[in-house]
This record gives sequence, structure tokens and C-alpha cells, in this order.
Amino acid sequence: MPLLLWSESTAQDRRRGYRLVEFLKARFLKLCTAFVVPGKSSFNYLTALGITEGRIFTARNAVDTSLFSKLAETARSHESQVRARHRLPSRYFLYVGRLVRDKGVFELLDAYARLETGLRSNVGLVFAGSGSDHRELVQRSAKIMPGIIQFLGFVHREELPEIYALAEGLIFPTHSDPWGLVVNEAMACGLPVIVTSVAGCTLDLVQDGWNGFVVPPRDASALARATASLAENPELRMEMGNRSRERIEAYSPAAWAQGILEAAKSACLQSYPQG
Repeated sequence: MPLLLWSESTAQDRRRGYRLVEFLKARFLKLCTAFVVPGKSSFNYLTALGITEGRIFTARNAVDTSLFSKLAETARSHESQVRARHRLPSRYFLYVGRLVRDKGVFELLDAYARLETGLRSNVGLVFAGSGSDHRELVQRSAKIMPGIIQFLGFVHREELPEIYALAEGLIFPTHSDPWGLVVNEAMACGLPVIVTSVAGCTLDLVQDGWNGFVVPPRDASALARATASLAENPELRMEMGNRSRERIEAYSPAAWAQGILEAAKSACLQSYPQG
């Protein structure tokens, strides 16, 4: 029976390097007929492990881009109600995800603290999500003066487009991540994005200086500079947001399904060449 392997692992994955795991991984890869990856980082990782390019198929990681885009536009047309419902600042940058150290949330908070006083007085930082480091983040944020920092807690998927819609950009400061679907979501809502170079989605979705900024992980200074660049330039935010929306159109559920279909067909042909 043909075996397809879906792999999101990348060379930047911090879990790599354990000899026994790497040995078992190599043995397992030999049993696979074909491979499916979400993007370039995972593709490069498999080729580095000796998998030939012809056996690797791409099924682009996707969210319902149409849904997020439509809900974001609706939210912008009812801005005052949306802002009041979620108690959102008049201006803010957004983080969406788990509130845990490995996601880079403390570097993000540090980066916000490094912004000029005038910026922090007018531009907020909003965290949407929950996690084990929530309490410590709240405690540290209370020491940043001036500052507008808000914790929304867990936000349901249907409400997320409203939060994205009114933000000036998404910041994804992860230390290690196989992809980062929140970047897809933000781009579908027309936002510029700031991501770390180790996020699996970066090579595919974010072009530094074009639709956002790519910064090193654990670098609060670089995060602060990128955030300030966007905060101080509304025309740049608009241009980058439009480019994000343009690029993410190719990362649709239909494109993902097509990639899976092509991989399955190839695997079957390899295993059953006579049909």
C-alpha cells in the first residue's frame, strides 16, 4: 500500500538533533512512497534528508481566505461598534496565538517597551490568546509606562477577523514554528506582517520590505525597529497590506486539496504502475 507522509518539519525546528529520533526518522522515510509539504522550508528540509525532489509535493497551508477577507471588510465598515465590543485601542499591533515563552511573547513585550514614548502613548499592543505565561506577561506589561497593552484572552475563530481588521499589523515573533496559520489569516484580512526568520511560513508568505518585515528570533531590538517603521508610515502599511492580500490568494483550501490530489496520484502510480 502506498504511504504518503505529510511533513511540516523544517531545518529550523528546535526539536531536531536527537540521535535516536533522527535514526528512526531516516528509517521511516525509506518506507514512504511520496511526501507532502506545506511550503518551501519543509521542502528544503526533506531534500536535505536525501529525498528526491520528484517525490515531494506541495499542498500550500491554507485558511479560508475568502471568509477572513469578507468578515474583515464587514468589520471595517462597522468600526466603531467592533472597537467598542472588543474594547480595542484606537491604534494597535496584534499578536494572535498561545501565550508561552517559545512563541516569543516576552521579546514582543520588550520590543513594545523600546518604542519611543510618543508611539507607546498612541499605539497599543493587543494579545489574543491564552497560555501558561499569561500572568507573567500581564505583570510585566503593567510596568511599561506609558503603554496601551490589552489581553483579550481566547478569541473564537468567527471573531478573529474583526480583531485583525482594525489592527495596523500582525507580529509573529516565534522562536520555532512549523508554519504559523495566523499569518495566513492576517494576510487575508489585508495586514502587513512582522515574522521571525524561523517560522515555517516565512519563505513562502513574507518578503522582507515588501509585505512586511522578517527579523531574527529573540531579537527585541529588530522587532521594535520593524514595528516603529510600520507605526510611523501609514502609506507603507497600506501598500504592504494590499500586497499581503494579493499574495495569500494562492494559499486557498482548493490549492491545498490540489496538492494532496497530485501527491496521491503519484504515489498510486509508483505502487501500481499497471493501474
